[in-house]
Amino acid sequence: MTTLTVSLAQMNVRRGAPRTNWSQMQQYTAEAAQRGADFIVFPELWDSGTTYDKGREIASSLSGGLFAQVAALARQHQIHIFGSMYEKRGVGIYNTLAAISPRNGVMGAYRKMHLFPLMDEDKWLTPGEAPLAIDLPWGRTGFAICYDLRFPELFRRYAREEVGVIVIPMAWPHPRLDHYRVLLRARAIENQCYVIAVNRFGADESEDGVQTHYFGHSCVIDPWGNTVIEVGEIEGHFTVPLDLSMVDAVRQKLPALDGIQLS
Repeated sequence: MTTLTVSLAQMNVRRGAPRTNWSQMQQYTAEAAQRGADFIVFPELWDSGTTYDKGREIASSLSGGLFAQVAALARQHQIHIFGSMYEKRGVGIYNTLAAISPRNGVMGAYRKMHLFPLMDEDKWLTPGEAPLAIDLPWGRTGFAICYDLRFPELFRRYAREEVGVIVIPMAWPHPRLDHYRVLLRARAIENQCYVIAVNRFGADESEDGVQTHYFGHSCVIDPWGNTVIEVGEIEGHFTVPLDLSMVDAVRQKLPALDGIQLS
């Protein structure tokens, strides 16, 4: 496969409303499949947003609940689906991206390793312990979630494993749009891969009345650091074709990854 078609689902995630979010997610998935997308990406915690204190009530196991429903949806529409949800695993509650295939169901799970202290995520959830890079029909693919973007060692590990595409569900708020853009381009340039970031849109109000505004701007950055697509502050989903041959072409033209080592 030399052309990869990707759909970016920039949802206005309704905080604490999993049924509403699930309904919207089903609609976007069906439309992405009609457009011929190989996979669709949803934002971080698209199932219920930042309801960390209710995570245990919302969460399900990787083999059941909403994860199983998403796997069935992937089979129905013959499309891969990526996006993070609340997962119940042992005594822990995780922010988990399940890599869901239409043929094989859950092929792997990436649990967010770097929890965001500014919104108390680290007080409610358990951090993941390992990266996830898997072989998919279009090639080796790695995963991260939102705040992970600030930790380049994770992305360097993926480059060392010859990952050509990195998928990042996001819930990145104002006023840090400049950080978001710079870090995404940096991760793509330094690791010479496609970086696909899908950020949520809309606003949340916490129990104490504090509002957080999410700016959207879901985007794809190519291995040379150019922006293939960047959408604005709107709700919707957007489909774009990517030339996968560009990964090898850039790495051959500028062999900056030759001989990199992991500690």
